[in-house]
Amino acid sequence: MMAQESVGLAVDEEFQPALPVRRGRTLGERLAPLRANKLALLGGVVSFLFVVVAGVGFVILAVPSLQHLYLDQNVEVTLTPPFHGGHILGTDNLGRDMAWRIVAGTGISLFAGLVVTTLSMTVGMALGAVAGYAGGVTDRLISGLIDLTWGFPVILVAVIFVGALQPGLTAVIAAISVVNWAGFARIVRAQVVSLKERAFVEAARALGIPAWKIVLRHLIPNMVGTSLVMASYYVAVTVIAEAGLAFIGLGAQPPTPSLGQMISSGRNYLYIDPWVAIIPGITIALIVLGLNTLGDGLRDIFDPHLRQW
Repeated sequence: MMAQESVGLAVDEEFQPALPVRRGRTLGERLAPLRANKLALLGGVVSFLFVVVAGVGFVILAVPSLQHLYLDQNVEVTLTPPFHGGHILGTDNLGRDMAWRIVAGTGISLFAGLVVTTLSMTVGMALGAVAGYAGGVTDRLISGLIDLTWGFPVILVAVIFVGALQPGLTAVIAAISVVNWAGFARIVRAQVVSLKERAFVEAARALGIPAWKIVLRHLIPNMVGTSLVMASYYVAVTVIAEAGLAFIGLGAQPPTPSLGQMISSGRNYLYIDPWVAIIPGITIALIVLGLNTLGDGLRDIFDPHLRQW
C-alpha cells in the first residue's frame, strides 16, 4: 500500500505543471512606464535634442577656426528679425548671428550643468552614505555640515569665488557645486538610514563583509534610481543658476556667449526688438522643462511604488 502511494505521488509530481520562472525584465519592459507617460517621453526627446545642440555648441567653442560663427560682427545687419537676411533667429545688437550664439550658449549651460551635477552627486553620495551608515558622532558632524552648506545662497558663494578666481565659468561651476552637494547628501543619507536595517544588509554584516563594501555593493546600487531622478533635476537647477549668475555679470564673460548674458544684453531692446532677449529665455525654459519631465519619467521607472510589474 505504501509503495502504491509512493508511485502515485511520484506520478502526480511528474505531471504537475511547473511554476512560472520569474525572468529578468527586458529593456522594453523597463521603459514601458516612460513610453506610457507621453509628457515624460516628450521631455526625453527634448532633452536629447538639446544635448545634441550642446554637443555642437561645445565643438564650435573649442575649435578656434569655428568660433567666427558666433563672434563675427556686422553692423550693417544689427537687430535683424528672425527668418530675415539668412539668419534663422535674427542677429543681436552687434550683428552677430543669434542661432549660432544660442547653440554655443546651450553648450555652455549644459556643460556647466553636467559638471556641477557630477561633482555634487559624487561628493553628496559619498558623504551622505557615510553619515547614514556610520551614525553617531559622524552622522551629527556631516549632517551639521549639510545644514550649514544648505543655508548659504548660491549668489553669495558665487561672489566669494569670483573674488578669488575672477568672473567666469570656472567660478560659477565651483560656487554652484559647493552648495548643490548638500541636496544629494541629504537624500542619500535618509535612504541609507532606511536601507541599513534591511535583512540583506544584516546578512552582509553577519558574513563579516567590511562596511565600505556593504555601502558600495549593497546600498549605493539601491539608490541609483533616486540619484538619476535627482541628477536630471539638478542639471536643470544648474542651468537656471548659471543663467542667473551670467545675467548679473558673474558667469561666462564676453565674447563667450551665455544664455543669461544674452538675456541681459537683450533687455535693453525689449520694446523694439524683443526677440534678442526672448529667444534665449525660451531656450532656457525648454531645457528646464525637458529635464524636469524626463525626471518624472525616470521616477516612474525606478520608484517601486509606481511599478506595474
